Amino acid sequence: MRGFCVLLNLSDKAALRVKMAMSTCRFAVLAGLAAGLAQAAPAKAQNAARLFFEGDTVRGVPSTGPTGPICVLSNQFRRNEEISWRVRVLDGQTGKAVDDKGLKSLTVRLADGKTVALKYGAHPLVGPQTDHFWSGAWHVPADYPTGTFAYSVIATDNKGRTKSWRPFNVSASQLTIVADSQGGK
Repeated sequence: MRGFCVLLNLSDKAALRVKMAMSTCRFAVLAGLAAGLAQAAPAKAQNAARLFFEGDTVRGVPSTGPTGPICVLSNQFRRNEEISWRVRVLDGQTGKAVDDKGLKSLTVRLADGKTVALKYGAHPLVGPQTDHFWSGAWHVPADYPTGTFAYSVIATDNKGRTKSWRPFNVSASQLTIVADSQGGK
């Protein structure tokens, strides 16, 4: 740039103005390119479903009867207890809940590959129904290993596309199976 200004025999002030104009021009070109790319990205992204997941795990009611208070938030479960997943899936564009007409399926996949199918419906199941979301339960087998386990929730839309969600990768908040109260391991 300096050589260009000297070649034109410009004063230092004029050279500075040329430099500022060129910098502004460069910025405008880069901003224009960035804006063009930003407009292209949403057009491409509109073809893919954007979903948001909200969910938790609570103590369910196994067929043998409650093992403690039901529908209480927890990430720690004992063998022979029932883990219930409650999940709400939201459409990323509208913010509205996606029900069983908008999704082909919603599944929890445990670390060992086992799956739990979730169903969409009104809750609570007993008494006045005040909410709608996906839910499903899994009975922890008596011989299931203890420890902290990862899981994921997988949504499959009606076109067969999938999106998944995983809880935070922090062991204190991950699904944990603890030894039963009779001293089992």
